[in-house]
Amino acid sequence: MNDPLQTLADVLWQAAAARVPVPPLREAAAAFGVAPTADHAYAVQRINRDRRVRAGDRVVGRKIGLTSKAVQRQLGVDSPDYGSLWAATACGDGDTVAIGTLIQPKVEAEVALVLARDVDRPDATVADLVGATDFALAALEIVDSRIADWKIGLFDTIADNASAAAFVLAGDPVRLDRVALREARMTMTRRAGDGAVETVSEGVGSACLGHPLNAAAWLARALARQGDPLRAGDIVLTGALGPMVTARAGDRFEARIEGLGAVAVAFG
Repeated sequence: MNDPLQTLADVLWQAAAARVPVPPLREAAAAFGVAPTADHAYAVQRINRDRRVRAGDRVVGRKIGLTSKAVQRQLGVDSPDYGSLWAATACGDGDTVAIGTLIQPKVEAEVALVLARDVDRPDATVADLVGATDFALAALEIVDSRIADWKIGLFDTIADNASAAAFVLAGDPVRLDRVALREARMTMTRRAGDGAVETVSEGVGSACLGHPLNAAAWLARALARQGDPLRAGDIVLTGALGPMVTARAGDRFEARIEGLGAVAVAFG
């Protein structure tokens, strides 16, 4: 009999390749007798991470998901999660992403950290993150779900690499002592194909587990306990500052984060 965790990983891998979403993975897990626990979900995630590395891609950092209470309410979950960031999915500020490469994309604005040193302690503190961070950047994350209609629970999104798809970093690094991240306000606008511009998401740094560095410290502890810690050079997307917004062809999103500047992406 095939390993049910491998089978679940195959389901997600094939959905991503075909760009055809599948029913909630937790339903398939139940059919295989797999308890829908976070540990099992992360095991599925690791199977596909290892497969992607073997295929030639490179992990360049980590993302924290579900840190914003607004996003948790949107998706009906109550805990953060994490996934990997890939070299092949890094976009430049102002790039246009082909929407046909995605399934059901959404956009959210975040604070990104770039590390200068490893953070490998299972009891890592915010002070450890401050000492290890080289600089912060404004960022956009493009999230996507291989689960039909975004009907996800925590098991689904963890297994699905925390619903990661792509990310965009601004090009203006800012040292942590030059910005007050907790009070930093975020405003994201969308310019639609007809040229109309509207504000579609707003938030503040404290929406991200009270402070983006709280989220980063949570991630560092979780990864260190798994024996897979944050390393120097890693990019860390610390989580959404406001609600995520559905992206459509012709849309251009720009987020401004107080103290960090602006970052933009378009969908072609």
